[in-house]
Amino acid sequence: MNGAVVTTLGTKVQPAVDKVFFRDQEIQPESHIYLLFNKPKNVISTSKDPRGRRTIIGIIQPHISQRVFPVGRLDRNTTGLILLTNDGELAKKLTHPSYNVRKLYHVTLDKDVPEDHLMELLKGVELEDGLAKADKIDYVTGAANNEIGIEIHMGKNRIVRRMFEHFGYQIMGLDRVAIGHLTKKNLPRGRWRELNRKEVDFLKMI
Repeated sequence: MNGAVVTTLGTKVQPAVDKVFFRDQEIQPESHIYLLFNKPKNVISTSKDPRGRRTIIGIIQPHISQRVFPVGRLDRNTTGLILLTNDGELAKKLTHPSYNVRKLYHVTLDKDVPEDHLMELLKGVELEDGLAKADKIDYVTGAANNEIGIEIHMGKNRIVRRMFEHFGYQIMGLDRVAIGHLTKKNLPRGRWRELNRKEVDFLKMI
């Protein structure tokens, strides 16, 4: 590194300053990439699926040069937004509940939801793994009372589904429509786009 042989494990490299060579070839740091994907139903969020089902990585990876991984997960039947990146530091930050990254979901249920159930979800309901509560919740404007918008920052597995199932509702549709300031605007289902610098900087400031 920088003309000297490094023998100490754990030596830190500053990509913008240090030059690292291996077998006389300079190692170039991989540039970070940030993608926003609108996941269709029946697509798996993991990198590989032993059952051979379609995965997000399988859809995107053939079209980009860098390797990426999903930030968090959406279950197979949940549609909507998911981030993909090769920036491990940002991914760790965005998935940690202490950073309060908001996620907004559009939930369609098998029957109308009374207002008192919305209030209970706002106060918090006790699930098998602890208290779960909505940050904001309301009926979707212009829709029937079985369509709910819920904002939450908790990252527990299948949290939104389990919150409504607590009251005996069947989830007919669950769509993540926003992550932080990022929305599905002009992003059709099954398509993705690269975040611009302003969007990435905003995520890093959360």
